[in-house]
Amino acid sequence: MGAVRLTLTALLLLCLPASQGSADPLITKTYAYFTVGGLTGADLERELSKHGPVLSKSGIRHPGATRIKLGGSVKYKNAGGKCRVVAATVKLETHLTLPRWKNRSKADRQTVLIWDTLSSDIKRHEERHAEIARQYARKLEKALEALRPEPTCKLMEARASQTSKSIIDKHAADQERYDRVEAASFERRMLRMLRFKVEKLRSGG
Repeated sequence: MGAVRLTLTALLLLCLPASQGSADPLITKTYAYFTVGGLTGADLERELSKHGPVLSKSGIRHPGATRIKLGGSVKYKNAGGKCRVVAATVKLETHLTLPRWKNRSKADRQTVLIWDTLSSDIKRHEERHAEIARQYARKLEKALEALRPEPTCKLMEARASQTSKSIIDKHAADQERYDRVEAASFERRMLRMLRFKVEKLRSGG
């Protein structure tokens, strides 16, 4: 029996068994927080830009981040003149970094409303990154378990690597596409949520 190790890692800063006996991907999610101060909307914007996590790709700070580590292993064996996958294990680690505001109790109602709207949107955005990664972890494990037998285990190793790379590339593309869509709709989304919260406050909700 042989085994090919998959070390497929994506760093993103800004989550059905195919055969009998297989298991779902091993998925973990953790959180970390950074603190921001300030008493006005302008203060919050400055603090987020100053203390937010840095995107490794661009070197720019962001108000939130999701680090994604996707990897695992494939085991296979040669039996009956064919090399077959006998087990595939995919592991996914997601680590979300989110902001916390230390001056909430000292700020006026308008700034609190802005913060609540912004921070909830930041969390929603990063949780969606983690969910996209979870979807692809399941796709990867299912695809590896479903690989057809090959004449040799060397060919099977190559097929497993090719399959993994293809899914990881699609995952990265989907994450980038999500960021582009979110960035394009940010102002419109924030204004809509702020209007909704203001109307709710006025109605006593």
